[in-house]
Amino acid sequence: MTSSIIRAVCPHDCPDTCALQVTVEHGVATAVRGDPDHPTTAGVLCTKVSRYTERTYHPDRLLYPQKRIGKKGEGKFTRISWDEALETIAAKLQSVAARDPLAILPYSYAGTMGLLQGDGMSQRFFHRIGASFLDRTICATAGGQGYKYTVGARIGTDTEQTQNAKLIIIWGGNPIASNLHFWMRVQEAKRNGARIIAIDPYRSLTAEKCHQHIAVLPGTDAALALGLMHILIAENLLDHDYIQQFTLGFDALVQRVAEWTPERVARICGITADEVIGLAREYGQGAKRGEASLIRMNYGVQRVHGGGMSVRNISCLPALVGAWRHPAGGVQLSLSDSFPKNFSALQRPDLFPADLPQRTINMSTIGDDLLRKASSDFGPAIEALIVYNSNPVAIAPESGKVAQGFAREDLFTVVLEHFQTDTADYADILLPATTQLEHTDIHSTYGHLYMMANNPAIAPLGEAKSNTEIFRLLAQRMGYDELCFAESDDEMAAQAFHKTDARSAHFDWDTLKKTGWSKLNVPSAPFAQGGFPTPSGRCEFYSEAMDKAGLDPLPTYIPPYESVADNPALASRYPLAMISPPARNFLNSTFVNVQSLRATEGEPHLDIHPQDAAQRKIVQGDMLRIYNDRGSFSARARVTDKARPGLVVGLSIWWKKLAGDHKNVNEVTSQRLTDMGGGPTFYDLLVEVEKLGAA
Repeated sequence: MTSSIIRAVCPHDCPDTCALQVTVEHGVATAVRGDPDHPTTAGVLCTKVSRYTERTYHPDRLLYPQKRIGKKGEGKFTRISWDEALETIAAKLQSVAARDPLAILPYSYAGTMGLLQGDGMSQRFFHRIGASFLDRTICATAGGQGYKYTVGARIGTDTEQTQNAKLIIIWGGNPIASNLHFWMRVQEAKRNGARIIAIDPYRSLTAEKCHQHIAVLPGTDAALALGLMHILIAENLLDHDYIQQFTLGFDALVQRVAEWTPERVARICGITADEVIGLAREYGQGAKRGEASLIRMNYGVQRVHGGGMSVRNISCLPALVGAWRHPAGGVQLSLSDSFPKNFSALQRPDLFPADLPQRTINMSTIGDDLLRKASSDFGPAIEALIVYNSNPVAIAPESGKVAQGFAREDLFTVVLEHFQTDTADYADILLPATTQLEHTDIHSTYGHLYMMANNPAIAPLGEAKSNTEIFRLLAQRMGYDELCFAESDDEMAAQAFHKTDARSAHFDWDTLKKTGWSKLNVPSAPFAQGGFPTPSGRCEFYSEAMDKAGLDPLPTYIPPYESVADNPALASRYPLAMISPPARNFLNSTFVNVQSLRATEGEPHLDIHPQDAAQRKIVQGDMLRIYNDRGSFSARARVTDKARPGLVVGLSIWWKKLAGDHKNVNEVTSQRLTDMGGGPTFYDLLVEVEKLGAA
């Protein structure tokens, strides 16, 4: 047989987690298509993944181990054998671990979302060493924490119910670019008569196609949610039966939101009082009519100082109006906790030596932490860094400090990669990793409810190895003889989900490999009859856990660190707010080096409102310098009212080396953290913009 179809999964950090069908002819992957039978994918792929073979067979793929021969950051390497690479890494890690294993740090995120190639064998390895833990906060922890305080776990509305909603509020997201299959169902709902509203500082591709766009100022979403609650309560647009049976702290909430009048909210959010009142009435009156109202909240909401509280406040709304009664009602931020993942078996935290101290490093402050000296508070300086599934020199905040840390000559850095990224340029040892078409994996998702199997479609290119195999080999070189380091990918995958949990009792790895996907056994309306996985079993308007954590136990508003209203001294020098949502043709920093996709984006751009442009004598096509006290970068001006006055927008994230000035937006972002969850504040910054020269 010369041609076959292999079942696979898109591995990238996207809620859609598409089911793939890979066509293989004579051992070569010739096409990647969406599985037409998978209910969520429905045969459709985004423009990025539909070109996945371009990425796998890219001429710049890393195919052999290499070691650095130039200065850090220059990107000069020479080819070596796997034996030399593994021996070099093991010897260095053993040397560091002999002094203090906490000086070793893994750095990874969601370059693949697979439970094996993401953090399976790698976590076993770092637990066994006794390395520092990495707090993987870069994307979602603030919102996740706020949601958990309120709802109890990252469980929400099933995407497959979206088309049955009559009101859909898309809050802080651009699903046309980053949640395509949800958007397809939104369009179906629209054809069925649903009203679609976008809440976003920027008039994105999605906002342009909604019935209404409410352009709040960055970081003010929590205030808008408080204003909506104020109107819902004042006008009795409530489901009193649901509140009485299934919520906690309603009386205290009533007192709290009484002060959040539409006029006050409008001033903070930069919108009109009528917009606050109108949205609340649409939401509450629809629920009174028995219609399903869905809030699709995305992570743009939580990348500010009060990001966790913003998500918490929004998460209170469905319980007030009884929206959870309907399968198509409620809210979806993430469905991650719907999956009973067996992390103890996959990652083996029991391997961590019981007699060693522990330390956790926040990945969002890696710029500062790589530059820290040893101290009693911090512990040992970081001496060895192993990077996989991530490109921190491009994606971590305050990039100038990140690059400075990676440039330390006394820092031993190993990078597992497909390409020579900005981060790879700083590696001492650079290892070639397989892509999703070349290895086995198993996936949960955060945007639908299917367990997913990825079968390798082709043999690894060159001498590339999977992450699991690389860490197996390193464990052998380190002398680790625990049986778990000899487990195959299939043996690991078979343990991925708890079979004793009713949601995944039907899970069987051999069967899943053949079928490709299998839906969890979960109710269509998860909280129709309460059952919230909070300490009280109710949706918690008042959270005792927050009180114990030193947080306000009731919904409140936490202003941005950097805003014109709340930091006038800083705003006198840097008067423009800035956000950097994903470019449609990139996924974080993935796909930036695929020429066909990068050509569509063109070059880094900055969207600026005509009013702000005129004040600075900026016209369309001018090259701009965007700057603050942390740094600067350049981008081409696009003068447009898609950006509201006082806001500039730089769609991201570009590799530095592929930008004209070898910089990107993270030169100006901050390492300050969110109110809860330790998340980054990428959308909480002020800048100034000046013209560099005409196009």
